[in-house]
Amino acid sequence: MSEENKATLTKANAAITEGDQEGFLAFCTDDTEWTFVGERTLKGKEAVRQWMATTYLEPPKFKVERLIAEADFVIALGEITMKDEEDKEAPYSYCDVWRFRGDKMCELRAFVIKPEGKGESGDAEYRESRP
Repeated sequence: MSEENKATLTKANAAITEGDQEGFLAFCTDDTEWTFVGERTLKGKEAVRQWMATTYLEPPKFKVERLIAEADFVIALGEITMKDEEDKEAPYSYCDVWRFRGDKMCELRAFVIKPEGKGESGDAEYRESRP
């Protein structure tokens, strides 16, 4: 099941990077619950839909560095680039912990940070210094 869950998450992320929010949401349960640790929790597909409509004005870009799966969980580690409050592209590091029920994503715990020193002038240096 864990390989199927990794494939599901990969397809869902592909949909969102193409701007297909409904395609992404088709991979989620109606009662999906998303917790952005330290910020907020969204309960239900409609709450996620509304959040996406205001947050993903342009589709985000994902660079998944690792997918780790066990039982009903898939952990995705990587970088996401999206527009910030000033309408500039901003890179973030993330760790998403997805829980699956059947073949759908029912829960997300997202840890998202903007790495210190990673901005317009520090991007190349940051990437080059990473293992």
